[in-house]
Amino acid sequence: MTLLAYQIFQTVIEQGSFQKAAQVLNLTPSAISHAISTAEKELGFPLFNRNKNGITLTSYGENLQPYILTVLNSDAKLQQAISEFNGLTTGSVKIGTFSSVCTSFIPEIIGEFSSSHPGIEIKIYQGTYEDVYNWLKTGVVDIGFLSDSSCRELTMTPIYEDELMLIAPKDHKTKHRKYVDIDELDGQKFISQRESTDADVQQLFEKYNLTIHSTCHVVDDISQIAMVAAGLGICIMPQLVMQNIPFDVNIYPLRPSEHRTIGICTLNDEFMAPAVKSMHKQILNYFKTLH
Repeated sequence: MTLLAYQIFQTVIEQGSFQKAAQVLNLTPSAISHAISTAEKELGFPLFNRNKNGITLTSYGENLQPYILTVLNSDAKLQQAISEFNGLTTGSVKIGTFSSVCTSFIPEIIGEFSSSHPGIEIKIYQGTYEDVYNWLKTGVVDIGFLSDSSCRELTMTPIYEDELMLIAPKDHKTKHRKYVDIDELDGQKFISQRESTDADVQQLFEKYNLTIHSTCHVVDDISQIAMVAAGLGICIMPQLVMQNIPFDVNIYPLRPSEHRTIGICTLNDEFMAPAVKSMHKQILNYFKTLH
């Protein structure tokens, strides 16, 4: 397969159809179809399932995609390295992030970076901790924001300490007026998120051997807080999430205090493309200034 075939393959996946991929690559749909068919004949197996509802990857295509992404990312790094010799004016950076970082920090970081590097394309991918981790491992993103509870074997550079808070309905009773002892949480009714989005809280429960009763299992912060405001239970939430929340709830610090550590991860710091290296430095400097 040629580099163009790899680019066509990945663009078809991202766009979800041959027609849309053709528009993005400025090729005809027949050229896209021919390139995929030629690749399939060369490989000896189908890459896509084709039906009236559209296209999906075959199991062969799913297994092949991480390797193709590696090739495409390597080519991008090569092109950026060449551009660096002539001054860093072109390139691309793909960033994976979760919701609270995306809303609190990403706009300003990207704004500052783009003003000094207008020729570099920035792509943002928002998802859960699990999404960001998988995007890093498969090469979908160059830099990923994760917490210390979810980075696993990846090396993380810490950048921000985010205090964990108890979020409770207005009529919730506590022993203390301005804070909550962690042992008060044992046996309480909780609004929970899926583990892939709530790893920091699950880690806290395990650390203090807390038994909780989950009545609602949601997938985003706003839904979780809305459930609390409705009196359906309590939850633990990072302080960063609670900025500009439109719900009338009580917010209590925990005693002893607990935090999640947010950081940035890459697969290999030594082999970052020039544009990625510049963005990595920009992020670190931003949080140094923030502190």
